[in-house]
Amino acid sequence: MTATTERFIAADPLPQEVLQLKEIIRSLPKACFEKNSAKAWQAVLVSVSAVIAGYCAICLLPSFLLPFSWFFTGTALTGFFVIGHDAGHRSFAKRRWVNDLVGHIAFLPLIYPFHPWRLLHDHHHLHTNKIEEDNAWDPWYAEDFERAHPAMQTIYKIARGYFWWLGSIGHWAALHFDLRNFKRRDRAKALFSMVVVIVFAIIFFPTLIATTGFWGVIKFWLMPWMVYHFWMSTFTIVHHTIPEISFQPAAQWSAGDAQLAGTVHCTYPRWIEILCHDINVHVPHHVSTGIPSYNLRSAHANLKENWGEHVVERKFSWALMKSIATECHLYHPEKAYQSFREAGF
Repeated sequence: MTATTERFIAADPLPQEVLQLKEIIRSLPKACFEKNSAKAWQAVLVSVSAVIAGYCAICLLPSFLLPFSWFFTGTALTGFFVIGHDAGHRSFAKRRWVNDLVGHIAFLPLIYPFHPWRLLHDHHHLHTNKIEEDNAWDPWYAEDFERAHPAMQTIYKIARGYFWWLGSIGHWAALHFDLRNFKRRDRAKALFSMVVVIVFAIIFFPTLIATTGFWGVIKFWLMPWMVYHFWMSTFTIVHHTIPEISFQPAAQWSAGDAQLAGTVHCTYPRWIEILCHDINVHVPHHVSTGIPSYNLRSAHANLKENWGEHVVERKFSWALMKSIATECHLYHPEKAYQSFREAGF
């Protein structure tokens, strides 16, 4: 079996960024960066209300409607993540301690340690679509896949195929509870968040089992949590992975291209966008993480007006997910991706 890509192919460094990130940021109105505490807490109210409504549906509606109740509740819980996401980028509140408090609380039901996620996510923003540096859905080189242990090959194939929706669970478990993934100066904060989550879990799960039984854990936590990870995986893979958008080696990578033209704006049913606080309006978020979620739409409109030829937009559909699951497997230097079949695997 022969790999069809070469690690250092076509590596002439770009003499100048085609798109200058600082110039793109300067083109946005100052209003896009303004924090509004009323809008921020309104998002919290929307999410808390939606999650309560979801759990009422799980409790009160007939059992045959449980799949619908789980789907709604898990989608509403994704809104908790987006609130914590804003807090992690310090765009929820002006005071850091408020951001940290809100982030930890919002992430608790998801069993997500806040600071480890924040630190790893910041790395993703610094190296968006830079192969071997980005920690979110970066594709493997074909030769690396060929050399990998069969078990790792299987896991990678599962995550890049029709089970993409499990990908974020592996990312959550493998990266966010290992102190070796963080610099020494950050380990105290990372450890604190891990301890907070573990203590919460030690209290929460035995209490849930004692009051509702093991079926209660599945009914009230696991199934909504799986729906949350469906959206977590789906949002994040679509943000940067379509057949037309390439990851780049460091020598060819440029920040402006990666943050503006390497990020996908995908339209979902409006009720999902509302519950998830417009996390799908992702292009302006990558241009600047300082833009709060409630300003993303106005920022996106401005980017389309000034940089429309570079803005990539799609509509969520089965056809879109099928193209990602069947084509976007391994890095290819000329056409962005190659499938496992094309690479001979």
